[in-house]
Amino acid sequence: METIDDMPHVMGEDGQFHAQDQAVDLSGTAPEAWVALGFFWILGLTVFYQFFTRYVLNDSAAWTEEIARYLLIATVFTGATIGVVKNNHIQVDFFYRFMSPRLGRAMATLADLLRIGFFAAAVVLTAMMMIRLGSNSRMTMVDLPMNWVYGVCLLGFVAMTFRSVQVCLAHRRRGYSVLERPESTMDDGLARAS
Repeated sequence: METIDDMPHVMGEDGQFHAQDQAVDLSGTAPEAWVALGFFWILGLTVFYQFFTRYVLNDSAAWTEEIARYLLIATVFTGATIGVVKNNHIQVDFFYRFMSPRLGRAMATLADLLRIGFFAAAVVLTAMMMIRLGSNSRMTMVDLPMNWVYGVCLLGFVAMTFRSVQVCLAHRRRGYSVLERPESTMDDGLARAS
């Protein structure tokens, strides 16, 4: 049983509170995370402006709702790339516990290749849609081309495809993936792949 003497102390002998924060190191932050953070802050400012004009000035800015929706889309597509980098999208690793290591390795490689194929197909389909729309499709409240929004989606899919290839190469180099060993992370694998 743990006693009070065994617990960590935050108050010193002098009766003062002694706590120190750990140093924050952002050097390993992926570029996609900074872009997503930028979109998120612009989204936050837009929503604040919408709130201010609607409830304080009682004269709502009509463009803010549409632009906020597009900024949310941009945040999601750039943020999804972070999930690919960290390899923490939804995945089912239950059956890998019952497979032989060789079959598990083959299935994990197939999953990596299917992920690359899916994102590459999304790049092609998004580009085809943008070409078909051309400059004719415009936003509703702001007279800007809708292809700007789809362009952000396209760049997100391109980044996810590129990062999926990096994750696949890291899995190949390590000899296992997160599916086979759920306790592992991508931090050391991508550091060696980059």
